[in-house]
Amino acid sequence: MTVPDPCLDVLIASYLEQDLVERIAACDPRIRVSYAPELLPRPRWHSDHVGVPRDLTAGEHDRWSSMLRTADVMFDFDWRHPELTLEQSPNLTWIQATSAGAGQLIEKFGLSRAPLTVTTAAGVHADPLAEFALAGILHFMRGLPRLIADRQTRAWRKQETTELAGRHALIVGAGKIGSRTAELLRCFSVTASGVARTPRPAGAPFDSMTTTDRIAEHLPTADILVISCALTDDTRGLIGRRELAALPDGALVVNLGRGPVIDEDALAEALSTGRLGGAVLDVTSTEPLREDSPLWTADNVILSPHSAANVPSENGKIVDLFVENLGRYLSGDAALLNEFDFDAGY
Repeated sequence: MTVPDPCLDVLIASYLEQDLVERIAACDPRIRVSYAPELLPRPRWHSDHVGVPRDLTAGEHDRWSSMLRTADVMFDFDWRHPELTLEQSPNLTWIQATSAGAGQLIEKFGLSRAPLTVTTAAGVHADPLAEFALAGILHFMRGLPRLIADRQTRAWRKQETTELAGRHALIVGAGKIGSRTAELLRCFSVTASGVARTPRPAGAPFDSMTTTDRIAEHLPTADILVISCALTDDTRGLIGRRELAALPDGALVVNLGRGPVIDEDALAEALSTGRLGGAVLDVTSTEPLREDSPLWTADNVILSPHSAANVPSENGKIVDLFVENLGRYLSGDAALLNEFDFDAGY
């Protein structure tokens, strides 16, 4: 990548707190930051990178178009016409995405073969997503659904529950989210096997490692199945009816990755019969979840609208990553962190 001289125009294309904008601007004197929050979607929370779209006046639209035209680097995708990115931003060489799984957006916006560098926010959301997984697992293992139901009906009924200690988790996607989930589970004496696309040696936090093509061998011993992988051609539909049937009775399914990795209809069926103990879902095949989905009314489902990673610290962590990458970009002698692999799809 060739760094423009003497100034690098950085356009911030989604909401950021002012102190974070100033931090980006202060990281190198060669950087010129463009940020016009009045032209961006209104955020509903601190780290809302989608927001509520604004109706821009003709003058405001011209201002935004002018900012796009001069951008060398963008923090997030253009919110108005991302499919016109290359046409509207002829100087653009790099986009810092605000999500870890940017592959779907890149494909949707027609940028899969664009002469661009894209870096993702991989790892930024590991802590809140792993905590969400653990909360859901404990919810079902410790019998909280029945406790909640009994309190609402004033029923004083003793019950026997299960414990996490001694259980085994199979984590499909051994990246930062999967690794952090394994770390938290190990605190409860849960063993964890990681599943990666290519072979790699076992090592903390995973007790063992396997590859995606051998996942069927490990499903029968998985008390907990965690999905934390990217959505690619290889992982779409990876967990289907046969794979769900191979899990032991009462197993829990957690999806922190992307909805289409799991056959949602087969999952709903296995949950409705009670063969699976529960599902903890931050993602679904279609978002929002279709209105007629049985997952809405299932007692053994925890459903998050793809928002388990939304925490106040998110923007700060993404900016940490962006500032580090800006230094690498300007020096020209170090690879950018989390560079998207267009061939692999993540």
